[in-house]
Amino acid sequence: MEYFLQSYLANVFMKIALFTETFLPKVDGIVTRLRHTIEQLQNQGDQVLVICPDGGISEYKGAKVYGVSGFPLPLYPELKMALPRPSIIQALDNFEPDLIHVVNPAVLGLAGIFHSKLNNIPLVASYHTHLPQYLHHYGLGMLEGCLWELLKAVHNQAALNLCTSTAMVEVLSNHGIERVDLWQRGVDTEIFHPQQASERIRSHLSQNHPESPLLLYVGRLSAEKEIERIKPILEAIPDARLALVGDGPHRQALEEYFAGTSTHFVGYLVGNKLAAAFASSDAFIFPSRTETLGLVLLEAMAAGCPVVAARSGGIPDIVTDGMNGYLFEPTCDGEGAITATRKLLQQKQERDVIRFNARQEAEKWGWATATRQLKGHYHQIVRTS
Repeated sequence: MEYFLQSYLANVFMKIALFTETFLPKVDGIVTRLRHTIEQLQNQGDQVLVICPDGGISEYKGAKVYGVSGFPLPLYPELKMALPRPSIIQALDNFEPDLIHVVNPAVLGLAGIFHSKLNNIPLVASYHTHLPQYLHHYGLGMLEGCLWELLKAVHNQAALNLCTSTAMVEVLSNHGIERVDLWQRGVDTEIFHPQQASERIRSHLSQNHPESPLLLYVGRLSAEKEIERIKPILEAIPDARLALVGDGPHRQALEEYFAGTSTHFVGYLVGNKLAAAFASSDAFIFPSRTETLGLVLLEAMAAGCPVVAARSGGIPDIVTDGMNGYLFEPTCDGEGAITATRKLLQQKQERDVIRFNARQEAEKWGWATATRQLKGHYHQIVRTS
């Protein structure tokens, strides 16, 4: 049955209008997923129209990108807020989509929902950012209940709501969001590979101390990522070095917080350089408790970099404690994270087993398979609408 379904999907092409509040040149897990999904859809014969805040891009991998001018968010200048406008409707009318997919619908995505309802076009929504939890890191925790009500009102307009981990499927369902299902994870196992290890990159990340244990963090430098929780690990392992790859609104505060430690603020890395950073490090430390999935963990695992991460959100979907990485309880004292990191650094044989198992796990999750699963969702919604 699965063979016949895949054969059917391979020969039925769709036109998909994809609304997203963030896209290139922004670098984050959402954009990574969207980039690979768009490329796979286009390669499989589908047509994609991307409607997003204007980033100076008019095309990506054969997909037309319709950029909408916007303004930087006060708390997060890297993100732009683009408001719906009538010209979007004209672009959609010209494209004539079979389905509309709104990614993290907040502002721009509302135009997609409106057009879907007005023209009876099937609507899919997906949830990638755990905004209700983010509020607590910006002193706005009292608004969490209101935000859930807004999210429920928006997402329940969709025929299907996709989440990127089983934990988030449960969270959304428990908060009254209906018709929730899983969007399978994916990772580029060709770029992210243990063979990308580089002494030059390791020396750069460690600021010319390649012999020292090298701890790595990759991701946004923002309050909700709780990067401060890495400092006790660094202090407990005095000869270790820490490389923070990425950028964001919390960078200045973090530079002050980590002053006097062996921490290197690397900035953004992409492509082969990012893959080499993973493959050249001894441990990937990920303390965030707000992850819907944590795609960056899969990238680390594909590159053979052992992961030490909080047992929270979607992370346990990826990391099996003691088998392909280590999980610690996200308590305030940080002892679990310190113990796991020490164990990883001190026991080479076990570390090698973790590296091997991490790579084996990542190899199960190629983007082609994830996109075929997504297309299955799309076709089911179109057939039943």
